[in-house]
Amino acid sequence: MNQALNKLTRPFGLWPSPITPELIGQGMRLADVQWAKDSETLVWCQSISGKASILAKPAGEPPYELSGPFNPSGGVGYGGGEFCTLKDGVIFVDKNGRLYARSFGAGAPTPITPAFGSAASPCASPDGKWVLYINTYEDKDTLALVDAKSKHWPINLVQGADFYMQPAWSPNGKAIAWVEWNHPNMPWDGTRLMFALLEGEPPKIVEMHQLDGDQDVPVFQPAFSPDGRTLSYITNRGEWDQLVLLNLESGEKQVLLEDMSLLRPAWVQGLRSYAWHPDGQVIYIIESCNASHILHCVNIHTKTVEQIELGDYINLGQIDISKTGKLALIAQSPRIPARVITLENGQVEIVARSQSESIHEADLAMPEHIEWPTSDGAHAYGIYYPPTNRCYTAEGLPPVVVAIHGGPTSQVSMGYDLDAAFFTSRGYGYLQVNYRGSTGYGRSYMLALRQRWGEVDTLDAFEGSQALVSMGLADPNRLVIKGGSAGGYTVLNALIRYPGYFKAGICLYGVSNLFTLEMDTHKFESHYNATLVGELPEAASRFQAWSPIFHVEKIKDPIAIFQGSEDKVVPPNQSETIVAALKSRGVPHEYHLYEGEGHGFRKSETLVAYYKAVERFLQQYVIFSS
Repeated sequence: MNQALNKLTRPFGLWPSPITPELIGQGMRLADVQWAKDSETLVWCQSISGKASILAKPAGEPPYELSGPFNPSGGVGYGGGEFCTLKDGVIFVDKNGRLYARSFGAGAPTPITPAFGSAASPCASPDGKWVLYINTYEDKDTLALVDAKSKHWPINLVQGADFYMQPAWSPNGKAIAWVEWNHPNMPWDGTRLMFALLEGEPPKIVEMHQLDGDQDVPVFQPAFSPDGRTLSYITNRGEWDQLVLLNLESGEKQVLLEDMSLLRPAWVQGLRSYAWHPDGQVIYIIESCNASHILHCVNIHTKTVEQIELGDYINLGQIDISKTGKLALIAQSPRIPARVITLENGQVEIVARSQSESIHEADLAMPEHIEWPTSDGAHAYGIYYPPTNRCYTAEGLPPVVVAIHGGPTSQVSMGYDLDAAFFTSRGYGYLQVNYRGSTGYGRSYMLALRQRWGEVDTLDAFEGSQALVSMGLADPNRLVIKGGSAGGYTVLNALIRYPGYFKAGICLYGVSNLFTLEMDTHKFESHYNATLVGELPEAASRFQAWSPIFHVEKIKDPIAIFQGSEDKVVPPNQSETIVAALKSRGVPHEYHLYEGEGHGFRKSETLVAYYKAVERFLQQYVIFSS
């Protein structure tokens, strides 16, 4: 029997949904997964309501927690790089900035660094005696070294660059590699691949070289081959990315893969997109293609590429391989929440789940990758989720939420998206816009936002919604635009540039004043505007033209603004100034300030309050508004 015939008819936007604010608030985030050295113990990091934990699962045994009362959280930039594994335990970073060591089995975490500064991306030497890590103190980053038993004071092994990322040890412990870069670059603009030889106890650098990268050539994830003779890394010297093998003896470079999207925007520490098999003959690597992910196995001798079948999993990350060749990664699909999985001999095993997985798959929309032409002669891309609910249908055209991702140098990929499901299960369409400036569509597409932030992102969002209307997928009178951070900035500019077009806007910690953002934001992004908008004072006219606060008189559509009180990236004054201007002009608006939240909401109670507020707001100004 046709399931649609059994559905009840109810207006779009008013469907009872099993995806409640409380369910979203209870969700778990899986941050990383790694194998222990020389064993089949799997270790991962998970967090609920802002509290993270490190868990270990020996083969054939239940998992147990390693981090105790501590809150593992990388403290450099946007975070990431929470832990590394040893043969017999882990090294992890607590939110207090210290590194802790914890053995497998019974015991308690022991601090190995003093309580000052912040840390991320610990990386243990092959013998487990020494730990490289990224240290930040008084706004200066270094590549630091400490012994794993805390017998010596940490030393700054490498300093002088503005930023460091992704340290790696050679298998014999006599060499290290890392990525570094300076302002005004971001890590996807241009970085340096560095290599150093070590001697002594404690190890000291006796020779150091730059191997690749420059101001316009980014390098990502250096990794030594199992025999230590080769250094692999991802780079970009054209439109698409390359996986490069560098022979450390001869200096010869071999491009193993090219013409693929491989280089992830390194917003956080600790990212991994590929891993060497322990036999040294193949590399497993994740490709981004049309907003989904493909796992490949590449033979380093023949260059043959085999796609690895993972069933429904199309969103992949943090790949690692055990000593015996067993893969582990974090994987999800549009109808499967993020899981820690392993893969061996074609068999997938589920190790950990991020959700209860109680939602019926018929209540979860299947997304579609779409493309549309822009009025200035380009193309833009997005992911469309149709209204989906197993119990309800409706007549006519649905309201649509046009969702704008942050960054802006980032990408939204197909996966288990409870934000999308919150709306689609209530009878909204949901369009995620990968506007020009997004990654995954070639370097030219990413660079198209330079000097045009606030312009082309806004245009692509507007014309993406028009494309849905022309396809008969959206009610043109009930379009909502929503976004956070850089996406919130686009929301404000869209309401200014196209007044009366969107029925309402939802802005989360959005940028309203580029001038004050230039002065107030944190170190990592302190020169980001120079690339996206231009250098001051020369670009002052563009700063003013695309700062919403100077054009707020054009906003007439209702808007809900949400902000965390402890946001250091987009400080509360960015929201407060726009709210004050809206209030003085009598524009319908709401302002919700959540105490203790930073850039992005983590607490369960905040998420519950946010989604309840959004539902009330949309019912008032979109669903029941004439």
